Amino acid sequence: QVQLVESGGGLVQAGGSLRLSCAASGIFFSISAVGWYRQAPGKQRELVATITRGSSTNYADPVKGRFTISRDNAKKMVYLQMNSLKPEDTAIYYCNANAMSAMGWVDYWGQGTQVTVSS
Repeated sequence: QVQLVESGGGLVQAGGSLRLSCAASGIFFSISAVGWYRQAPGKQRELVATITRGSSTNYADPVKGRFTISRDNAKKMVYLQMNSLKPEDTAIYYCNANAMSAMGWVDYWGQGTQVTVSS
């Protein structure tokens, strides 16, 4: 059974920092691309950052220079360090893994963790 479990969300003042964590199980983590997405109220889910199995990273423009994605294959963990947070970063943050399954490459999602940035 595939599980992605996020943690680390919360309430923080603008300019503050948070570190999100995602624990993966049930997938071949080391060969999976993983990432973070977010969804604000009334908006579509959007990409925040991704990291390939080779540790190449990609960031959405609004978070470049402020957020850092990383992974630990041994622990099957993916992290998102968020610095200089802004109120517009407020959203539910979801962990994503594109992993090999019996049906081919499949996208898996966590349940999400709320990040609220106050002004």
